[in-house]
Amino acid sequence: MIVTTAGKPSQRALATARRLAGELSAPYVPRGKQTLRQMAERMEEIRLIVVTEKEVRYYDGQTESPLYFHPSMAFVRVKRLRRGESDPLLDLTGCKPGDRIIDCTAGLAADSLVFSYAAGESGAVTAIESEPILCAVVREGLAGYQSGLPDVDAAMRRINMINVNHAEYLAGLPDNSVDIVYFDPMFRQPIHESSALEPLRKLANGSALTEKAVQEAIRVARKTVVMKEHRESGEFERLGFERRHVNTSKIAYGVIEVAGSSK
Repeated sequence: MIVTTAGKPSQRALATARRLAGELSAPYVPRGKQTLRQMAERMEEIRLIVVTEKEVRYYDGQTESPLYFHPSMAFVRVKRLRRGESDPLLDLTGCKPGDRIIDCTAGLAADSLVFSYAAGESGAVTAIESEPILCAVVREGLAGYQSGLPDVDAAMRRINMINVNHAEYLAGLPDNSVDIVYFDPMFRQPIHESSALEPLRKLANGSALTEKAVQEAIRVARKTVVMKEHRESGEFERLGFERRHVNTSKIAYGVIEVAGSSK
């Protein structure tokens, strides 16, 4: 993989590209007047990270569209919250202002954004992503994306996104140290109509959630542990979650309410 910029980059874009190259142990290659195709052919490397003035894009040489951060449906959900409407995930988790949340499988950080907006300035969201490239692309997006709504942008900036294995991270936390632990692993039964997720699938960690990780989550959570999966998935039963369907969607949530919690 190589890291480069768009043509005629600013000093800020150059600095970001060099920083990401160091972080990802990839060479930084000046763009010059080359097209991305020319650069990939010359370097014999189809994987490119391109820093533009607005975002960081990842090209894998196979998927037509690059991967980059965009709040997508999370933006729609947050705008509903701004109008005083509810959100099924927040209702199930019992998320309130001031809550501390760990999103163990952040991906594109859509649910992290919803949690961050709901938890507010007094709350905290830690978004964990085990895959370094995906983490870097989304983290940079959260830090710089402009939605046009200052309170939504502030919710993005408050998310602390880190590149680590969630099981190891949970194991290092004290008992009852957060309010909510959330899992959204890659579905065992993918919903292939979700074409927007195609660039993500090639980067994301496809490993199944482990019983040990769930037990660690129960240990550190004060209120709820929640998992999102395909509604027909057997993961809910395997891992001890109470399956709760949401409307007629193909998605369902599994909930474990921690003993003694009142949400």
